[in-house]
Parts: sequence; C-alpha cells; structure tokens
Amino acid sequence: MTGNMTGRGPHHILATTWGRAWRAALLALASAGLAACATPGGSGTASALRGTGDLGLVVERASGQLTLVDTTARAPYAQVAGLGDLSHASAVYSRDGRYAYIFGRDGGLTKVDLLTAGIAKRVIQGGNSIGGAVSQDGTLVAAANYEPGGVKVFDAKTLELVADLPAEYTAADGSKKFSRVVGIADLPGQRFIYSLFDADAIWIADLSDVKAPKVTKIGKIGHQPYDALITPDGRYYLAGLFGEDGIAKLDLWQPEKGVERVLAHYGRGEEKLPVFKMPHLRGWAVAGNRAYLPAIGRHEVLVVDLSTWKEVGRIPVAGQPVFVMARPDGRQVWVNFAVPDYSRVQVIDTLTNTIVKTLEPGKAVLHLEFTPRGEQVWISARDDDKVVVYDTATFAPVATLAAKSPSGIFFTSRANRLGF
Repeated sequence: MTGNMTGRGPHHILATTWGRAWRAALLALASAGLAACATPGGSGTASALRGTGDLGLVVERASGQLTLVDTTARAPYAQVAGLGDLSHASAVYSRDGRYAYIFGRDGGLTKVDLLTAGIAKRVIQGGNSIGGAVSQDGTLVAAANYEPGGVKVFDAKTLELVADLPAEYTAADGSKKFSRVVGIADLPGQRFIYSLFDADAIWIADLSDVKAPKVTKIGKIGHQPYDALITPDGRYYLAGLFGEDGIAKLDLWQPEKGVERVLAHYGRGEEKLPVFKMPHLRGWAVAGNRAYLPAIGRHEVLVVDLSTWKEVGRIPVAGQPVFVMARPDGRQVWVNFAVPDYSRVQVIDTLTNTIVKTLEPGKAVLHLEFTPRGEQVWISARDDDKVVVYDTATFAPVATLAAKSPSGIFFTSRANRLGF
C-alpha cells in the first residue's frame, strides 16, 4: 500500500539500488585510474580525489624537491623530487590548476602534476631561468632566461619548443650582446611582456602565430630594469629600476605612447644604502586606490596614488623590504626583509598606514603567500626548515610544516590571475 502511494515499487527500488552500486563502481574505477597515473617522482597520498583549487606547493631549494600542500588541511600531501637547482625557483600554473610549471636556476623547466604528485615532463631549456608565464588561453609556456639571454616558448602540454626569442641588442660600443630577461608576464591576446636588464628596454612578444612571432621593442625606459609586474586590472606594466630611482610605467592599452617615469628620484639628495637583496615587485600590494611598493635599499615602503601615480606617503619599516604583499581584501599589507632583518615580518594596516604587528616566524624568511580569500598567510623560514601558517585576523600561528630550506610558496589560486 505504501509502495503504491509513493510510486516506489519493487522495480524502482531495484533500479535505485543498481544505480547506487553503479555509481560506487565508477567512483572506485576513477580512484584506481588516478592512482595508476602516478609517476615515480612523487610520494604520499596524491591518489585521493581532491580539487586543485585547494592546493599549492613549497619549493625546497636545498634538496631540489617540492612539497605539495593542501591549504584547507594546512598539511603536506606529497613530495616531488628530481627538479634540479631550485635556489631561485618560481612557479606558474595551468589554467585548470592541475599542473605547475617550475623554472629553475639550472635552466630546467619542469611540468609537475599536482594530482598524481609526479613529473609529467622536464626539459633543460637554458642555462639560468629566472621565471616564466602561461599564455591567456593556457596553450603556451614562456621561460625568461639570463643565459642565454632571451625568452623561449613551449607547448604547454608537451613542453616542445615552439618559439625562440633571443634578447639581442646593440651595446654602447656597437657590439651585439644578449641581455638578461626579467619581469616576464602574460598579456591578453597570446602575448608576453618582459624587460631586458642589460638593454634598458621592454619588449612585447605576440605569439598569436607561433610560427611568426612579432616582437615590439620599447627602449630607453630607464637604467637596469630588475623586476616588473602588471596591475591587477591588466592595464599597466611597471618595471622597477635598479640603476636609478624610479619606476618605468607602460600603459598596455596605449603602448604607442611609450614609457612614463613615475616615482623618479624618490631618494634624491639622500645617501644610498647598500642593497642586500633585490626587492620583488611581483609581490606588490594594491589596497583600494593605493599601491604599496618596496623602496630599493631603503627601510621604507612607498605609498602611491594609482589615479595620479604620485607618491603620497612613506612607511618606515624594520629593514630593506623584499616582498610587499596585500591580503586579498586589501586591508593589510605584509612585508618581509633582506639580511640582517630577514627573521621578521611586519604588518601594515592600510587604513592608518601604520605597523600594527611585528612577527618573527623563524630564521631567513624568504617568501609569503596568502590563501585565496586571505584568512591565512604561509611564511617560509629557510634556515629553520619550516613553513609557519598564521591567522591574519589574530596573527596567531595555526600550523607549522617541516620543509628543507623552504623558499617560494605558490598556491593554485595564481592560475587565473594576470601576471601570476
């Protein structure tokens, strides 16, 4: 009687039971298939089903390996070895967040599968790679090289070379030389932008046709661009200058107008300090209509009004800033420092532009990375062989992970951000 009233007769019950069994079997097959895909380079429990948006990696520079991490569990889940010299390694991600592309000092480009915790492909593409980028549609990976100076572009699936763009320029003595390439980033339209440290130039490579790349060259931008970034809206490319005070700004909507100098001579009339470690513009901070930038060789963070590109303030900090990074909501800016102050991290409140907290996570803090919504920040302490996770609201440590000489920390939330 009940079966007739609800419409759930014997046939329905049988079909439901069979459906559940069939789904369970499919799930078991999927799990087995994922485990079978694992490569010898990985270890741990990577075969468990998981979403890529929750993942990331920690570079262990001393051992040439990566520790793969789950940011919600605040724990490692696998390690991947055999990545060569990772002393200044950086990472970018495929659009789906499954693959990390690691650029090493030995010129190695390694494609790592975060789900199987293994090396999908590895090539030695240069002598010294300083970073890279993934194209807008995710099909191309570009590597910026010190040696040989230039950019090499690869098929993102196979890592086969599809374009070689030497950074050749004419030196002051008339000779032909190759410049070290820095500050590479992706642009809309299958383009990459990068700076030439030795040639005082910015180049834009259009790879719409990989068989016939087009390179636009913009020279005389200022002396020795050392790093660069793209504003979050993708409009401006900013190259920091090591050879002089100031930043070269290029409007990517109107590149034909050339480079404009901003923050020129911000240290005019003051004695220059020795630079113990080059700051990284890639970690710059934007909060509302203001940007927070590291001042080269100075114990200051510069505050810039983005509507005018004028300096509107300076914040004294504990040492020479290296990374100046904003929490995703812009309410806080976190700063780490060069030697001898590199065991400290300071937090700036962007409402008051004052230091509200000084932390000491460990010896030799090299990098920090926020979780996608900013509730936590992960900080690497190289000389203490650990990564410390802090709650950004309370500043309390909530986890500590062991890692051998950790440096860069990169989460998959970078996968769909311009310039990351």
